[in-house]
Order: sequence, then C-alpha cells, then structure tokens
Amino acid sequence: MISSHSHNDADQAFENEPLESGKRVLIVTAVDAERDAVLRGLQGMAGVDVIAAGVGSAAAAAGTAFALASATADYRFVISAGIGGGFARRAAIGSLVVADFIVAADLGAETQDGFLSVDELGFGSARVEAAADWNKRLIAAVETAGLSVCSGAILTVTTATGTAETTAALAERIHGAAAEGMEGHGVAVAASKLGIPVAEIRAISNAVGPRDRAAWRIGEALAALEAASKAIREVLQ
Repeated sequence: MISSHSHNDADQAFENEPLESGKRVLIVTAVDAERDAVLRGLQGMAGVDVIAAGVGSAAAAAGTAFALASATADYRFVISAGIGGGFARRAAIGSLVVADFIVAADLGAETQDGFLSVDELGFGSARVEAAADWNKRLIAAVETAGLSVCSGAILTVTTATGTAETTAALAERIHGAAAEGMEGHGVAVAASKLGIPVAEIRAISNAVGPRDRAAWRIGEALAALEAASKAIREVLQ
C-alpha cells in the first residue's frame, strides 16, 4: 500500500495554494495518526502537503517518489516525520530528535566477523545527510517553543529493535545514534534523487531496547509531534 489515505484525503492534502516562490514543502508520515498530528500542528498552513505513505522504507520511498512526481508545483523541501524509539541518554520519551544523518541501519551483510554495511561492502552508502541549514532553523524553532529536542543520527530499520544486545550493537556501530524509525531512509533517498533537501523529525514514544508495550507513550509522542509541527510553521513559510 503506497498511501494510507483515501483519494478524497489526498485531494484535501494537496489543495493548499502554492507558496509565493511556487515551491512547496512535502511532509511524509507512515500512518494516519502521525499525518493527522502534523496537520493539527500546521493548522491549515498553505504550501505544505502532508501524506501518510505507509509503514517501512519501501512504502515511504514509493509514496514520496509518487508525490514528488505527481505534483503540479516543484518542492523545495521534504520532511520525514513521525514517532519512534529513542536511544537511552540521548532522547527521552516525549522529546524530539532532528536527524543530522538518516541511516539505513540494517542494510548490509551479516558475516562471521559481524555486520558489514553497504558502505563497507562497497555498494554505495546507507547514509543520507540531512540539510544542515534547514536543520538549524527547525531546531531553533522547536527550542523556542520550549520543546525538548536533540540532533543525532536517526536509524531506519526493517525490524524494530527489541533486545538490549541489538540496541548496544547499533549504538556502537552508528556513532551518534539518537532515534530509530522505519521510514526515514526511504523518504531521504527519494528526495535526494531529485536533489531536494531532506530532514527527519521523530517524536519519541518508547526507548529503543527490550520490547515493553506497557512503557510506550504513543499519545505523548503524537502530542509532541503536533507541537513540533506547530513550532516549525514559520520555518516552512
């Protein structure tokens, strides 16, 4: 499934008038709850399209590419936004992470000597660098709103981390790992192919590590995502 919204929802998401520059901003989430939180925060802001592209990097890449290719106006910026896990001592539940690097953390090969990334295998790179200038403005806006935010690597995984061993291995292998999601790298690759700056924002709902549903705070994370979306409205104008 490329998008979790109906055709009517899609029409509504793309009905805003273009920015004066003639270029728009695309925000890509995974599921409806994330998309709706972002839309509540944006408060009907013109020039920004918000879609729910589906869960996982493949759905995110396909949904992003489709939106970019189908648009009647050019895009100047793409954001992957949603909730996710936070690494201990980096990102607490309810806080926000803005990616400096977007990393496909499990894209590579398992060997007897350990994991080898596609970078180490010589097949390209699993990392996409977020747009530094945009990041500075996003972080400043979120901090000005009084929200807790940090910058660090956001990992894109195919299987959500559920053990202490995997958590430790990821933190050791990827310097500066701050959060984990399942879509960011797909969004980033699609945008980068067209030369469009990209960012990723994650609101933390749980700690990366042993799976404990009772400790998850999805509602709190969605509220933080809504607040962050409200905070960055001026940045996106």
